[in-house]
Amino acid sequence: MLKFPKPTVEQFFRSYVISDFTVSPNEDKLLFASNLDGKMNVWAMNLPNHYPYLFAHHNQSVGALKVDPEGRYVIAGYDQEGDENYQLYALPPEGGLPQPLITGEEEDKYLYGHLSEDGNRLYYYTSKGNPSYLNTYVRDLESGHDTLLHEGDGGATFLSTVSNDEEAVVFTTLYANTYMLSFVKVNGETHYLTPDPENVHVTGGATFVGDDIYFVTNYNSEYHYLAKFNLQSKSFESVLSLEEESIEDLKYDKENEQFYIVTVKGVQNYLYRYDLKNGTLEDLDLPVDIVEKLHVAKSGNVYMLGRNAVMPHNIFVLNNQVWQQLTANHVLGVSSEDMVDPEIVSYESFDGMEIESLLFKAKPENDNGYTILWPHGGPQASEQKFYRAMFQCLLNRGYTIFCPNFRGSTGYGSSFVKLVEHDWGEGPRLDNVYGIEWLFDQGISSPDKLFLVGGSYGGYMALLLHGRHPEYFKAVVDIFGVSNLFTFVNSVPDHWKPMMKNWLGDPEEDYDRFVKDSPVTYLDSMERPMLVIQGAKDPRVVKEESDQIVEKLRGEGRDVDYLVLEDEGHGFSKKENEIKVYQTMLDFLEKHQG
Repeated sequence: MLKFPKPTVEQFFRSYVISDFTVSPNEDKLLFASNLDGKMNVWAMNLPNHYPYLFAHHNQSVGALKVDPEGRYVIAGYDQEGDENYQLYALPPEGGLPQPLITGEEEDKYLYGHLSEDGNRLYYYTSKGNPSYLNTYVRDLESGHDTLLHEGDGGATFLSTVSNDEEAVVFTTLYANTYMLSFVKVNGETHYLTPDPENVHVTGGATFVGDDIYFVTNYNSEYHYLAKFNLQSKSFESVLSLEEESIEDLKYDKENEQFYIVTVKGVQNYLYRYDLKNGTLEDLDLPVDIVEKLHVAKSGNVYMLGRNAVMPHNIFVLNNQVWQQLTANHVLGVSSEDMVDPEIVSYESFDGMEIESLLFKAKPENDNGYTILWPHGGPQASEQKFYRAMFQCLLNRGYTIFCPNFRGSTGYGSSFVKLVEHDWGEGPRLDNVYGIEWLFDQGISSPDKLFLVGGSYGGYMALLLHGRHPEYFKAVVDIFGVSNLFTFVNSVPDHWKPMMKNWLGDPEEDYDRFVKDSPVTYLDSMERPMLVIQGAKDPRVVKEESDQIVEKLRGEGRDVDYLVLEDEGHGFSKKENEIKVYQTMLDFLEKHQG
């Protein structure tokens, strides 16, 4: 009988991303943003048929998708080559070429906020005129007239939601990732949704249900729970909490008077249905480990975008308590059995704190004996059980991958997340060091078999670990990592700058710590071969962060390869670029084996 070879690494290059989706009001059309044709565009499927077709051609990342309630148009937000300056375009109801709707200069952001019930008014917020704090407007789509609703002040302020009668508007102000306050403006008055705005906590996910605003908060709690604020009594009330789980997302089913609630615990998500009428909570099965987005249609049908470690992004619909997969996004010729699902492991760090981690073990038939340490980005994020094409490429080549969720990671309570604030380079670094020692103690790796790869904050951590602990590693890959805290704190997007003191610190007040925690301080120790990858349009970690580390190391005669992608930002939206990055990385690691 015919025999076929095992999957090759090139097959993993041909997996695709779905970054967002929406559904038409009558549920006859599914729209989603994907790089199916190699670049990010809007695709569609006419339901119940499942054949995708190109809906709107623009070849740029999509930051928002919304269908007019009357089906007359589609709103899409696009950036330019990864610069994250999203601006708003209108699409014809049957698709075509995007037409500028609310746009401005290249440096301006115009971000979707809300559509009125009749689809005649579009709420948005923008950096134009207020780049640090953002202003919110409503546009009458018939007259084209804009009305200023709110001028941001003190922190970047985002529109959260609008009541059905448009008399009340909820905003959220970002002071830090762990300090976000929501407030409602109604009848000329402003009211915070939680009792004590001086108390450092997070609020978000606001939804109007009659006179109540339901929302998610960790006010006076380690974990995020469901709460409500009554517009008449101006009172706050805790509604629902789950033990050691944080509510991440909240979607209201108006037809059945119930909420769908997504929670996170450690490395995966869970889904619940909460009935407002009788207060019952139902645990729902999920076909994935990670929920990226939920959408509840007017009919009450639930649509979900999700993935797990061995399945790329796919969209599902819940029919009669059973999830039906609508998209068939998969790895070319590769089944889930051919990929690697991670083990969940834990180890003790320097102070006895338990650090949960993911360990992807290369299959025995592929195992090349080498391990990759992957410190995740964020830093206030985590490595979860989601599909990464890069991981499965590396596993296919025989690398084991170790991903510690060091202090500062999300999914483990409010106190744990805050531990990275004003401590980017000490506690988290030592958590990674103790993770490395655990790998050695377990016989999984050794200093002559360990590579270091990280992106964004993980790239920063890769540089810092390389500078302070070079003896642990064979070679290092830095993907758009921060190299100098002094230059980074002033180069971030304007609307990030108000939170930088709370998040990272002040370069004058914290001068000694900035020096100690900046990778450039340790150039003399960076002796291992290095590959640096950078998007030229990156607005978060600008190209100069990578330029300076490469220039200084090359000036010292060090072995540094540098790959710059001229048409990418903080990530790789174009398939051709993604493949180039993966292949360059694989070649680099293979070159430095032995």
